[in-house]
Amino acid sequence: MPKFFVKQEQVKNQEIEIINEDVKHIKNVLRKQIDDEIEICDNDTGKNYMCKIEEIQKEKIICKIIQKLESISEPKVKVSIFQGLPKADKMELIIQKSVELGVEKIIPTNLKRCIVKIDKKEEKKKLERWQKISEVAAKQSGRDTIPQIKNIINIKELCEKVKEYDIILVAYEQEKENTLKQELQKIKNKPNAKIGVVIGPEGGIDAEEIEQLKQAGAKIITLGQRILRTETVALNVLSIIMYELED
Repeated sequence: MPKFFVKQEQVKNQEIEIINEDVKHIKNVLRKQIDDEIEICDNDTGKNYMCKIEEIQKEKIICKIIQKLESISEPKVKVSIFQGLPKADKMELIIQKSVELGVEKIIPTNLKRCIVKIDKKEEKKKLERWQKISEVAAKQSGRDTIPQIKNIINIKELCEKVKEYDIILVAYEQEKENTLKQELQKIKNKPNAKIGVVIGPEGGIDAEEIEQLKQAGAKIITLGQRILRTETVALNVLSIIMYELED
């Protein structure tokens, strides 16, 4: 059954109002009728509800809550991906698959070797498109929240964010000894661990940026003997983190 996301203000006592493009989808694609049931998630709280359609209007659908559902699809570990800006089609793939694998948020990051340069005029449109991709992937994979795609940051802003996390991991092809598994073992027993993962663009991360991140407290790791494409790294790291740390 498809899941529909609403904001907290749309949940009123025992009723929920559905608005925007979801109204057309429910009416014209799913062809739902009065008394049909749908699953709705409050994106602000992560709470899930089984609801019955009570009223179908032109621009909104009113549903009655008939049952609160247990939330089981969100991982306890909170992972943020700091993705060095890749080419557009790669970023879309990274967002889609990272959402499916349980990422909490994705922060596009402008690093020295990024080929793609996005100006302020472009940024808003890009972020809107990327957020929509996150929303579609969240619905498809049954998430209880829509991961946020944050504003583009630079290396200085990234270094300042290191202290906000239990650990920041930086995948770097020149690192040969310190592994992802070794670093995850250090926080294995920490409840609700908050992890950041820094991934370079197509050209990798510059040595000067690696030094800046190291000085800020980030942990530089190897992902093995093979060099992975930038669009593969998030999938690889997220899969391992969820396997190692998710109960």
